[in-house]
Amino acid sequence: MAATTDFKSLFLALRPLLLAPTRAKDRFGVMLRARHGVGKSQVVYQTSDNLYWDTQDQRLGYKSDDTYDTDNDRFVDYTMIERRASQMSEGDLLGIPSPEGFDVNGETASRFRPFEWLVRSCTEPCVLFLDELDRASQEVRQGFFEMADSRKLAGWHLHPGTVIFAACNGGLNGAQYQVSEMDPAELDRWTVFEVEPSVEDWLKWAEGNVDKVVWDFVNQTREHLEHTGDTEPNKVYPSRRSWDRLNAVLVSADLLNARGGFDAGVVFTLTNGFVGTEAAIAFVDFVKSYDRQVSLEDILDGGAFDKLNEWGITEHTAFVDKMEAAAVFTDELSDVRAKNLAELFCVHCPSEVAMKLWTALTGASEGEANVVKFYAQTVSDGKSVSAHLIDMLGTEDQ
Repeated sequence: MAATTDFKSLFLALRPLLLAPTRAKDRFGVMLRARHGVGKSQVVYQTSDNLYWDTQDQRLGYKSDDTYDTDNDRFVDYTMIERRASQMSEGDLLGIPSPEGFDVNGETASRFRPFEWLVRSCTEPCVLFLDELDRASQEVRQGFFEMADSRKLAGWHLHPGTVIFAACNGGLNGAQYQVSEMDPAELDRWTVFEVEPSVEDWLKWAEGNVDKVVWDFVNQTREHLEHTGDTEPNKVYPSRRSWDRLNAVLVSADLLNARGGFDAGVVFTLTNGFVGTEAAIAFVDFVKSYDRQVSLEDILDGGAFDKLNEWGITEHTAFVDKMEAAAVFTDELSDVRAKNLAELFCVHCPSEVAMKLWTALTGASEGEANVVKFYAQTVSDGKSVSAHLIDMLGTEDQ
């Protein structure tokens, strides 16, 4: 079975793939193959937003680099051009005949005038995004075969900075979709990534992009984020995209924080339409009891550890995820929070979750200062954090 990559690894791989080429002909097309609704288009748009073209050195760069200067005219932002390959015909590739004829060996001939998307791709640095390529007709795919292989189409040559992306539902998931197979010669013209994003990929993206209730629900009931198994005909299943769309409706209508009270019937009907019945039932039950959920403040500021009595590994893990999402460890911990965090770590967390908490703490931007304060704590059962950590690691205290 082919190897898959999550979004974190994909972004790391795209950087050298796009930056390394010094010759335009080595700027290979990128094909993303994955299930529907996982965020393939988001990857392309985010990449486009972060690119610039250096007109002086004729090279592509990332805006996150120190060399990028917004006030320097030599640095040009990328144009994003998206085309649904599944909706294109051969005429969309060739253009339309020009009314002006021209002479060829004494005979009048005609030229085809290309459409705007091709002219732009050939005259300025662009990210050309060909969505649903494996749903396109064979003739259209043959045209893009030439573009991916030789960076030209119908006599027009792509701008040296133009980057080509294609998105497909085929690949490892092809049996679930009405798509065309691609033979080895066609795939050989692309750099192909089989994308299988992790739940953490979505949770990281969703921070600040979806309501806290939706984020917490997905974090604590991860099986409802998306359906990855076989599908039944005409049945609605959840996807990352459908949760984002549902969130937009719920937030706009103020249905999660309505002043008149929570209307379970309306929320269920809407949720069922976006993500299906199983996820809708679980979500409504979750929202009904959300006011009884344990907040960060309950534990870190109030030390209300009695609320954790019924928790298992899943709830403890979700709470650590919630602390990371809220950037609890990014700033220096107060004395109260350091003490309560130590109590959580030593007394209440299962050992595997405690190690996850330790990793999150030490990996944060203020990790060193927080670790020193945290490591020095002694908790209610008389054990120190350092002794508890040593016990978990299975080593002897020297």
